[in-house]
Amino acid sequence: MYKLIALDMDGTLLNSDKQISAENKAAIAAAREKGVVVVLASGRPLNGMKPQLQELGMTTEDDYVLSYNASLVQKAKSEEVIRSQIITGSDAKAIAKLAKKLGVHIHAFSQEKGLITPESSYYTEHESSITGMPITVIDFEELADDEQILKAMMIDEEELLSAAIKQLPAELYEQFTIVQSAPFFLEFLNPNSNKGVGVKALADHLGISADEVICMGDAGNDWHMIKYAGLGVAMANATDDIKEIANHITVSNNDHGVAKVIEEFVLNA
Repeated sequence: MYKLIALDMDGTLLNSDKQISAENKAAIAAAREKGVVVVLASGRPLNGMKPQLQELGMTTEDDYVLSYNASLVQKAKSEEVIRSQIITGSDAKAIAKLAKKLGVHIHAFSQEKGLITPESSYYTEHESSITGMPITVIDFEELADDEQILKAMMIDEEELLSAAIKQLPAELYEQFTIVQSAPFFLEFLNPNSNKGVGVKALADHLGISADEVICMGDAGNDWHMIKYAGLGVAMANATDDIKEIANHITVSNNDHGVAKVIEEFVLNA
């Protein structure tokens, strides 16, 4: 019996209009009625997830949320942190220097300053609209070395970002967890942080084993949690690398894939 379901948001729970379908909403509610813990696991900050958490009624003392690609694992209501693995201002400065050298834009999320960037761009404005966080333009060299940074991101048009990715030094993959959450977003996290580690930390906290966990996603930042889960599910719209490791492929995010999985493996099992 599955006891924990972790859901990516963009491209998984949300359809192309960034909405939760009535079918997905009903299936999640029914699973929760059966005592299954359902959590959102997103690259978004908590502020960018609150409207959906409220819509799903997942804001009680017993609810949890994984934000910034699980750099933070928190209680949804009190925001008490269960696990935190983040990077520093020194890291952000190094990534910014490399981004400039590679000709791509960058932004980051500071614990104190919010969404920060040396130069605003279309994709930072897109991030701001998704998360509801204002943009603060700041030279990253002004950041304290020990500034608490949730994550840093190289951001740009797909062609430019793909070219930059090919030039990343190999040692960078040892310093950070590097995941691509969208064709125009490349995320740099603490090396001990990814959605798989975050879901495992929550499962351990709740006394749930990996084979009792379902994880669903569509993009590179979902790879670790889909690999970890007893049932790793890729959406029909997922990238090929996600489909390759998934135990099950459901229909797309526009066809209520989350609901289909919950109905088959939880409600009708």
